[in-house]
Amino acid sequence: MIRLAVLMFVILFSSLPVQAHELHSSGGFITGFNHPVLGFDHLLAMLCVGILSTQLGGRAIWTVPTAFVIFMLVGGILGLLSIPVPFVEMGIAISVLLLGIALAIDKRLPQLLVMAFVGVFAIFHGHAHGVEMPQLANPILYAFGFISGTATIHIVGVLLGMGMQRVSKQYNLMRMSGGVIALIGGYLLIGL
Repeated sequence: MIRLAVLMFVILFSSLPVQAHELHSSGGFITGFNHPVLGFDHLLAMLCVGILSTQLGGRAIWTVPTAFVIFMLVGGILGLLSIPVPFVEMGIAISVLLLGIALAIDKRLPQLLVMAFVGVFAIFHGHAHGVEMPQLANPILYAFGFISGTATIHIVGVLLGMGMQRVSKQYNLMRMSGGVIALIGGYLLIGL
């Protein structure tokens, strides 16, 4: 049953990386907000950050997503300024893979290590947001949009993580979701 669900998920979403950023307009905030929300790779990584922060518990629930947002903004500024960051798409795919693995192994990692880990990947995500800003968009509104979209996804991830923890004793949903996300990350990496 789980194999069938994973197979259906991969088949249904196999073309999403190509279509992830189709709804761009010349606007600022909405375009920025949509970029992480509609980009399947961004969405998975950012959900993982929220879920992983819940798995760590305590202050990590807000410090880990905050670290991601801060480093993503740094990457976004680099992208907006056309400062190259090598292997951005590969870094994004690897982030999905490794964040999924981090959820699947369910080990209590040091909070600072996780913050550094998500910070490095956030630079790749931010750079992608920055370089894909439409030419006519207001950079400040666009940046505020992708920050807001990312924060919203993190909050959803935290809420999902809390929900999974409530029912996870029987089904271990957090580890299973991490495994599925890691498989998707591997698929994204192979597709590059």
